[in-house]
Amino acid sequence: MSIQSGSGPLRRVYVRPPAATPATGWRAAGWHEAPDPGRAADEHAALRSMLEEAGAEVVIGRPAGPEHPDAIYAYDPVLLASAGAIVVRPGKPGRRGEPAEVAADLSAVGIGTIGRVVAPGIAEGGDMFWLDDTTLLIGLGYRTNRDGARQIDALLPGVEVLTFDLPHHLGPDRCLHLMSGVSPLAEDLAIVFPPILPARLLQLLAERGVRWVEVPPEEFDSMGPNVLALAPRVALALDGNPETRRRMEAMGVEVKTYEGREISRKGDGGPTCLTRPLERDLGRRA
Repeated sequence: MSIQSGSGPLRRVYVRPPAATPATGWRAAGWHEAPDPGRAADEHAALRSMLEEAGAEVVIGRPAGPEHPDAIYAYDPVLLASAGAIVVRPGKPGRRGEPAEVAADLSAVGIGTIGRVVAPGIAEGGDMFWLDDTTLLIGLGYRTNRDGARQIDALLPGVEVLTFDLPHHLGPDRCLHLMSGVSPLAEDLAIVFPPILPARLLQLLAERGVRWVEVPPEEFDSMGPNVLALAPRVALALDGNPETRRRMEAMGVEVKTYEGREISRKGDGGPTCLTRPLERDLGRRA
């Protein structure tokens, strides 16, 4: 077992359920609409069931508070490495309380903290993913800066940490993470939206023998590239991106979809955002 993989068979995953009461902080968090608590709870429960059906133990953390609906996006507050958790410091000020909460939840299930990102560093999980067990990719932009990446690099001896500058896109008030444009599907396959990705990153994927599925422009805003690998070439995706799904299936990917009107579309957070993988098999799917 390891976690320094972006696509190995998922065996353990951490999630945070939505608040049971109406979200008071949805405007401040930049959500498009207030989520309906009942429907959000049902969608999240269905998502957890799909993760369990895929063979993963689901670790349920403390629910998001109504004033902080972003807290359901469990991927961002920590980075998981084989040695433990790195507690990051979000670039979005309203999320600065989440890392300590997630670290406490993980400590309760035996996952310790190996380090923290401190000021002036900022870093969010959505800006980083494991390309393989010795290579971590980090995007530098409005949510993760060079100092944050430097601190993470220092905490991961023996790991090649590669950084890439992200585009301005829609500016600092809109969330553009590295993983807004790329998600691993297998060690040799990724899903990408090239217009927002650094050329150097696409070149690296080609050099490492990673092919890609290209998301069409009309399905970028609906989170077409935001896909969680349940196992190599087994993907969990947000329902409603039919052409992206067709293209993945044409590349031999089994695609499972979930309904996420409340927990995903209203807050711009797809399946990678909603989950923090804790353990993956390094081998290929049996």
